Amino acid sequence: MNGRLPTIDSGMDSVDGCGGGLKISAEERRKSLRKKLPSWFKTSLPTGISHTRYSRTKDNVKEHGLNTVCEEARCPNLHDCWGRGTATFMIAGDVCTRGCRFCAVGTAKTPPPLNPDEPQELAESIRKMGLEYAVITVVNRDDLPDGGSAHYRNCIIEVNKRNPGVGIELLCSDLDGNLDSLGGLLAELPLRVFAHNVECVPRLDGLVRDQRASFDQSLAILKEAKSLRPDLLTKTSIMVGIGETDDEVRETMEILRGAGVDMVTLGQYLQPSYKHLPVDRFPEPEMFADWDRIARELGFKAVASGPLVRSSYRAGLLWEEAMGGEPVVTIESSGSAKSHLIQESQRIEGNDMMARGGTW
Repeated sequence: MNGRLPTIDSGMDSVDGCGGGLKISAEERRKSLRKKLPSWFKTSLPTGISHTRYSRTKDNVKEHGLNTVCEEARCPNLHDCWGRGTATFMIAGDVCTRGCRFCAVGTAKTPPPLNPDEPQELAESIRKMGLEYAVITVVNRDDLPDGGSAHYRNCIIEVNKRNPGVGIELLCSDLDGNLDSLGGLLAELPLRVFAHNVECVPRLDGLVRDQRASFDQSLAILKEAKSLRPDLLTKTSIMVGIGETDDEVRETMEILRGAGVDMVTLGQYLQPSYKHLPVDRFPEPEMFADWDRIARELGFKAVASGPLVRSSYRAGLLWEEAMGGEPVVTIESSGSAKSHLIQESQRIEGNDMMARGGTW
């Protein structure tokens, strides 16, 4: 036995036709059901200086044997972020102990041992890249008594030691609900943001996430983090397009804000392969702008909502927004985030130009 967790079972389906029953494999059926991307899903490859930065970032990650969630989760913003010389690092290996049906990261019941040199390698890579803000995310390590929290802590402390001016955001697992491990992790840890993703609306937990995860458990982690470290900003992310309703998205944001979560991102689920959970729908960009408006009305300090937005989207700028800075969506944008604030900003700019006698 190889110890790998199944994603979706295989088998044969029967399709009746005028010639009798036609047998097709479950694999063929799933491939045929995959939805095509709508017209608004467009990304551009980096050119010029951005291409140089992209290549440098890629080489740096490879040189130090680091894993990035950008690659492992097949993020659609990889070229945009790496072209800016930024990356989201994934520590504790590239294999997760859980088998969530949306995730492209590899799974195994018993992953390889932790790399004891990872804290130093991670810190050195961030130093060479000259980052101002680093996002460190993790895989679930249910095979470890503390869920990996001690290793996560060592990595962050080493990064801060070698790069004292770099802002650090941790995108953490639920530590299997172990609040003692969470307390040990966060004690005087040099962080700006503690993030943990609820992933989906509560009703879809059983369909989308591993059976060891739940919305309630994730919410408890976020609440406890805020209780332990009120100085930290807390952050989470919601995927859409997996069977939720618009009302459920709003209700989920209300629950999260009521729990004291400061920052939220919303993005479109994209099926990594035919073996993963199929896409249910593609909400149009205008809907993401509506969710952005709702989140701001609920009191979230920073919001990024759009088809291509992911949990670490423009993380440093989102932190600045939460601290009172300009909203990320009105700064230089790749078009990933959608907001009615953009339209309002453009309207005001146009009125100002007309008042000065200018033209578009």
